Amino acid sequence: NNYKIMNLRHFTGFARTGYELLIAGASTLKSPFLLIVRLYWGWQMFVSGSAHLSDVPAMVERFQEWGVPFPTFNVYVSGLTECVCGLLLLAGFASRLITIPLIINFCVAYLTASREVLLGIFSDPDAFVSDAAFLFLLTSVIVFIFGPGVFSVDAVIKRFFVTPRKKEAAIYGAVRNPA
Repeated sequence: NNYKIMNLRHFTGFARTGYELLIAGASTLKSPFLLIVRLYWGWQMFVSGSAHLSDVPAMVERFQEWGVPFPTFNVYVSGLTECVCGLLLLAGFASRLITIPLIINFCVAYLTASREVLLGIFSDPDAFVSDAAFLFLLTSVIVFIFGPGVFSVDAVIKRFFVTPRKKEAAIYGAVRNPA
């Protein structure tokens, strides 16, 4: 009976170690994954925004068909948002901040250009995830939630400017309030 308990403890210890190794190994892929996502989709957003701005009259006509208010203004807003934020996303600069206008932009795309697809999200989920806005929106949400990763301008700024300030504050606090 004691032998079975020891075998069970050995097995659970082995399982725990294996799971911890799995988590540690998978966690090392987070930043390379985020880099690939940012590079690919940041560029795609830039290209999409450039397409909006390269033929404004045609885009204004499409925005009118979709019922977007102030179509000329919104073509420029959408195009510039995708261009500027796409390049910033590519670099990993102000990543979480710039995903906010991107998320809004792609939600508006679903509400206007892909309204039928959005309304049929449960009856035809394939159409929802196949829509052009889906992967842009998903990318924006992923970077908003997880950040840009260590291979980004944000990480460099954090390392050289944010972390030293915390250290300075700790040192200043220790000097100001000696024990």
